[in-house]
Amino acid sequence: MEEKTMRFDEMDAKMRIYEQSLDQVLLPDIYMVARLDGRGFTKLTKEVCNFEAPFDEKFRDMMVKTTKALMDCGFRVVYAYTESDEISLLFAAGEDAFGRKVRKYNSTLAAEASAVFSLELGMAATFDCRMVPLPNAERVEDYFRWRQEDANRNALNSHCYWMLRKEGVSVHKATSELKGKGISYKNELLFSRGINYDKLPSWQKRGVGMWNEEYEKEGTNPLSGETKMTTRKRIHVDYELPIGDEYGELIRSIIEKEGKKR
Repeated sequence: MEEKTMRFDEMDAKMRIYEQSLDQVLLPDIYMVARLDGRGFTKLTKEVCNFEAPFDEKFRDMMVKTTKALMDCGFRVVYAYTESDEISLLFAAGEDAFGRKVRKYNSTLAAEASAVFSLELGMAATFDCRMVPLPNAERVEDYFRWRQEDANRNALNSHCYWMLRKEGVSVHKATSELKGKGISYKNELLFSRGINYDKLPSWQKRGVGMWNEEYEKEGTNPLSGETKMTTRKRIHVDYELPIGDEYGELIRSIIEKEGKKR
């Protein structure tokens, strides 16, 4: 028995070298963001499930619920952002789960998101995940402003595309009509059909942000019967995010608040 144990120990040590040969560890003292994307969601949302185009509140709510689950699955997530079929998670600066191994974050978060969303949808749906290392708070701010601007551009294009499609324009012609066209042209195109892009719901253009907040709740001591206020935590969901510099200030305030806790 001892000889077999030794053989296994030797084999275990030998094989783990291969298993861990591609392990990448994110360096300490840098910020980590995870970005998840739905795999094949264009077909899933428009052909299989027939969600309302270009935006559907039911789909949005599924993405929000999935994002909230990711914020509460064992990692210290200080800010989360979702737009379309994309989710971005900012971890606390000192997060060191799994020794900061990239493959662990990628596999765990993708699996968690896929499971939660699939249960909400009632059929299989999958996400992929990538880790984005950012050197400082300024780059973190840039990252989320970048994703919000991406959401804005995609929203404008989607509203134009689906407006044309609902008018009976073919896929090819609608795509050609918008190819290479600037923001002003697309805004005017919508306005000519009575649609003021500026007045469309903010969550469609800016995405949805989430972070933990503290609040006071009245509670009763079960032993003494005494009533007192207690501090609890909950996830705040913001469907009316600011844009530009104001959005950057929001991200900075969350980072600074987290830094004071360390």
